[in-house]
Amino acid sequence: MEKRTTFSKWSIGFLFAVPQILLIFTFFYWPAGEAVYWSLTLQQPWGGGNEWVGLDNFRSILTNPEYWNSVTLSLTFAAITTTLAMGGGLILAALTDRQLKGSKIYRVVLIWPYGIAAPALAMAFRFILAPEAGFMSVVNHYWPGLWDPGLNGADAMASIIIAFSWKYIGYNFIFFLAALQGVPRSLIEAAAMDGSSVLRRFRDVQLPLLTPTIFFLLVINITESFQDSFGIVDIMTSGGPANSTNLMVYKIYFDGFKGLDYSGAAAQSIILMLLIILLTIFQFRFIERRVHYR
Repeated sequence: MEKRTTFSKWSIGFLFAVPQILLIFTFFYWPAGEAVYWSLTLQQPWGGGNEWVGLDNFRSILTNPEYWNSVTLSLTFAAITTTLAMGGGLILAALTDRQLKGSKIYRVVLIWPYGIAAPALAMAFRFILAPEAGFMSVVNHYWPGLWDPGLNGADAMASIIIAFSWKYIGYNFIFFLAALQGVPRSLIEAAAMDGSSVLRRFRDVQLPLLTPTIFFLLVINITESFQDSFGIVDIMTSGGPANSTNLMVYKIYFDGFKGLDYSGAAAQSIILMLLIILLTIFQFRFIERRVHYR
């Protein structure tokens, strides 16, 4: 039977919980409460207090075509980056798990991208994918005008997708490799003795046992794609050209700090938080059914 630690006085347990409660209140509930208050009021750009306007900020946002374009771009960005990052991480983890030549070096090197700060990563990819320098300049030399993120919105979106996906491949790689190493070797060896190929063993033995990890990473990747893309967008494209990369998180920053629409930016942050919550609930409600925990 599992032994559990108990306290003779409830005050001891409360004291242990106080630091965590203070952290959650200070960095989550308090800012969230302020955001809700600002979203329901009209803050003057240069001060002067808040004027209560109710849901007017939300009505203004939800009737703005530019905002719905930002939502569409964010959903597209999340879907593509999650697919690329998780797919790439899974393939690299599967290859490394087979203990090919140099696999120990790969385990270390493939983790590094996630440790790079988003601004530094964006600066590197901005140079690599620049049409006049780096790798893409060679491509444009043979096919002039094929790639120009500064003028072509599709190229700009592709550039931030590549940069973001490259960063999170390392993150997914860590979890997939750990999950693959947790699969009993006896099952894989038994399947090999039955004549199953490498791909068949991966599909029928390893992949079903990876579903808890896949589900966990799916939730994390989708959430991070909405929240952690600001630095890459700001440095690589600044939301352009023609708002083609103006994701929700960047639009909040642009409207709030450059457009000085603090109340509108607060309302957008509330909508973004609700969207992430709804997507997470959807994943737990429908996708988790396919997860095998045993």
